[in-house]
Amino acid sequence: MEATVIIFRGWVCASVGVVVIAALSLSVGACGQSKPGPIDPGVRGGASGAGGPLKGLTADETAFFQDGQTRFAEVDGVTKGANNGLGPRFNSNQCMSCHAQPEEGGSSPAQNPQIAVATFNGAKNTVPWFVTAKGPVREARFKKSNGVSDGSVHDLFVITGRADAVGCNIAQPDFLPAGNPVTGKGGNPNIIFRIPTPVFGAGLIESIPDSAILANKQANATVKSAMGIYGHANAFLSGNVNRNANDGTISRFGWKAQNKSLLLFSSEAYNVEMGVTNQLFTQERDETPGCLFNATPEDTLHFTVAAGSSGGSSAAVLSDIEGFSNFMRMLAPPAPAPATPSSEKGRATFAKIGCAHCHTPSLTTGPMIASGSSTSPSVALSNQKANLYSDLLVHHMGKGLADGITQGGAGPDEFRTAPLWGVGQRVFFLHDGRTSNLVEAIREHWSHGSEANRVIEYFNKLSVGEKQEVIDFLRTL
Repeated sequence: MEATVIIFRGWVCASVGVVVIAALSLSVGACGQSKPGPIDPGVRGGASGAGGPLKGLTADETAFFQDGQTRFAEVDGVTKGANNGLGPRFNSNQCMSCHAQPEEGGSSPAQNPQIAVATFNGAKNTVPWFVTAKGPVREARFKKSNGVSDGSVHDLFVITGRADAVGCNIAQPDFLPAGNPVTGKGGNPNIIFRIPTPVFGAGLIESIPDSAILANKQANATVKSAMGIYGHANAFLSGNVNRNANDGTISRFGWKAQNKSLLLFSSEAYNVEMGVTNQLFTQERDETPGCLFNATPEDTLHFTVAAGSSGGSSAAVLSDIEGFSNFMRMLAPPAPAPATPSSEKGRATFAKIGCAHCHTPSLTTGPMIASGSSTSPSVALSNQKANLYSDLLVHHMGKGLADGITQGGAGPDEFRTAPLWGVGQRVFFLHDGRTSNLVEAIREHWSHGSEANRVIEYFNKLSVGEKQEVIDFLRTL
């Protein structure tokens, strides 16, 4: 008969033909005795405390924020009259579908909108095996194409079959063979996944001076080095700041800190994720005849005849990419939940074991930051303490998290330290959304070559109660 394992009241023993599972989080010791472990309580309840504007905005700044927020929620169709021109290849049809948890501007929602988008308006798409109803919104990148290094996004869906795309007949990429839809294991090894990064407080992140990031990198350098946390700003080494290729300043948006500014972040996403050409990305990514329905770029400054003029002058109205970036620039960071005795102990332990060496609790914005609606400094963006819990650097995360993709100075296993503000209300974690459990996300930081290994070793040595306090702390953010 087949031997099984009984897990009962914290003990593990061999048995035959019987399985009993207690409602505990357990890890099994070498001697066969199980150990109760910390439990992630999941997305916290109560008010979201997110999705609103920064405090202290002027009336003009508020108007720009509201305009951008409206555009962020618009659903795009193929023809330009339906909000600028979806496709020919795309991952979704609105910004908010990817950035919705717990409010507009957040991360992947619990119910995946890509399922409905696949066949919206008559489209004939098949939902890829790694996109599930209760899984994260995902994009797919190919490590290689035709034997050559690739790394680019291969959109999940096409406009073929849609009522507003008559005559287009292009096919989806081949994502097979299928594997585990959550982790991706056992599936096509050429594909890696990315999930949306939240954009709460993005304007504050954009406003942090390079000098503040570099000074923070040098702080506690001896301690960091002893723990294997290191790097040099101008070399492709571990812990390297990801430098913008155009001007050499520090880029800070995206999983590998590959985008320099919110305008670049917006325009790339509009083109890559939704297939909308714009003034920064002017060509269609697929120029198949019969699938091009609009003049390019599709998203531009919108000119209208000025009131009282004879038609010789005009007043420019913002493009969508400018609207998106204004919304994100003036979007407030998420408000943390009230502290508890457990979470405060967890905050101290978080710092003590070294998590804060990369997840820096706060950085301060520059003294004179303009919002875009005025050339004068914005009170809401200038000299503000941003409690982001990130150093905005890229670090080696080891073999276990490596995605094999290089972007700028960030190599195959390097990722930007993910800001943790708002993590208490996120559903999916890590760059590919492989887990919804914070305990698992922490443990995934350990693997061969990871700069986090010493920190995770310290975490593993904590008592169960201390580990639980760290999780409780993270769920208050």
